[in-house]
Amino acid sequence: MGETTPPDRLAAFEAYRERMNRRILEEKNHLGTKRFFNLDSAAYRDGALDARTKELLGLVASMVLRCNDCVDYHLIRCVRAGFTDEELDEALHVALVVGGSIVIPHLRHAVETIDLLRARENTED
Repeated sequence: MGETTPPDRLAAFEAYRERMNRRILEEKNHLGTKRFFNLDSAAYRDGALDARTKELLGLVASMVLRCNDCVDYHLIRCVRAGFTDEELDEALHVALVVGGSIVIPHLRHAVETIDLLRARENTED
């Protein structure tokens, strides 16, 4: 875990995401936005691929698209789904190969996030 990273970075991210999603969906009340949010949620449900596998795909896509918020979101869900560090490392490697060296800063971010998530698991036990 990075020495300068506040341990509550993930809690702050989760609170912000929840607060802003609620504001967007309740206060802005745009039908197209609501439909897109619903489509996004539906894409990760069990189908020909199970939801667990789809989260891993979402993680790799987020890495290649270089979205740290998305990386955090999918890592949280991947850890909850029970992926091991070894499985996550392989997925991150695929993202690096597909995305190239520009993914390296996001790889650092992802590794730090995994460390924070594992530390969180250890404090919840």
